[in-house]
Amino acid sequence: MENSEHYAIVDISINDKHINIINTDSDNESNKKENKKNSALTTVIKLQRDRGERDYIGFATLPEQVHRKSVKRGFDFTLMVVGESGLGKSTLINSLFLGDLYRNRTIPDVHDRLEKTTTIEKKTMEIEERGVRLRLTIVDTPGFGDAINCEDSWRVCSAYVDDQFRQYFTDESGLNRRHMQDNRVHCCLYFVPPWAHSLRQVDVEMMRRLHRKVNIVVVIAKADSLTVMEVKKLKARILQDLEDYQIQVYQFPECDSDEDEEFKQQDRELKAAVPFAVVAADTVMEVGGRRVRGRQYPWGIVDVENPRHSDFTKLRTMLISTHMQDLKDVTQDVHYENFRAQCISQISQHALRERGKLKRDSMGNNNEVVFTDTDRLLLQKDEEIRRMQDMLTQMQEKLKASDKKHDSIIDV
Repeated sequence: MENSEHYAIVDISINDKHINIINTDSDNESNKKENKKNSALTTVIKLQRDRGERDYIGFATLPEQVHRKSVKRGFDFTLMVVGESGLGKSTLINSLFLGDLYRNRTIPDVHDRLEKTTTIEKKTMEIEERGVRLRLTIVDTPGFGDAINCEDSWRVCSAYVDDQFRQYFTDESGLNRRHMQDNRVHCCLYFVPPWAHSLRQVDVEMMRRLHRKVNIVVVIAKADSLTVMEVKKLKARILQDLEDYQIQVYQFPECDSDEDEEFKQQDRELKAAVPFAVVAADTVMEVGGRRVRGRQYPWGIVDVENPRHSDFTKLRTMLISTHMQDLKDVTQDVHYENFRAQCISQISQHALRERGKLKRDSMGNNNEVVFTDTDRLLLQKDEEIRRMQDMLTQMQEKLKASDKKHDSIIDV
């Protein structure tokens, strides 16, 4: 077979900023085609003439391409806030994102709180900063911890997280995945009241149900009601409780060795501030010739952005500026993958059970059915799976019984 490829010698002169192309084919039609190809070639080749780099290819612009595509598509982030009423959750969210998501909020009276149940409220807002669009979804849990009996307050929150995982798994398994919407909860801000000496039973139970499904960030609310020593002691007790009850909150990733010293110092400060003791405020006032967000007291003004008064700036830096993408990555790579593995395992077990049932039905209707080695192996595996499920059920019942005994000794 005759080779129809045409070759061109490209003579590149960087200093003269001139490109000469010498064709080796004498055919006129081929020359015309080659001229067209070469003209396209001269427009595609990107030469860094100023630097004099002769071996420049061009894939170094891949990050810029990804950046342009990501900015055009926009970003999604879902934040869940959990805590009893009166801890300043809505004020903190408004202060973090400089908005007013709770303009039409109604506060229930005492009679409504007697039988108050936990509900889910979603609020979505579009934020744009320097050309970057963020679709922010706030998942509020009004009624959590407000009722007299808070035994099942965790169920609604846990079910919502599972529902979002299940919906994403269904969309991911469908045919049209181009316009998938990510409503998975990427972070959960759990508010601890300042008057608690440590984690309460409702706090422990809630975080134990959620810590394997979502990134939990513990926040001490209304820290301006505590002294510096009280904040330090409460943080130490909360960290000790998290370790004792084996609750896994969000862990900051380790810094790379090539990071600059300023970023490493910032990372150390963020890790040392956990759990974050915050003060939030919607009021903007003028102090010393500058406008600040703060709270006015008879003895002075609490500046929410002052590191000596509050960890608000550290929480905002972690949540928005430095670790938002890592929160999304952990949700995708850890929490969602665990849920996805469980779903696939359940689907496989269901398929095996159905196949075994069909085999047994066919054997009952036809006495001449011949057993193959594969059929015997499948039946054996089906029986093993059934025995393992019975064992797992018994173990779960024992664990639940032990958890109830363990929770009964917790000081509320």
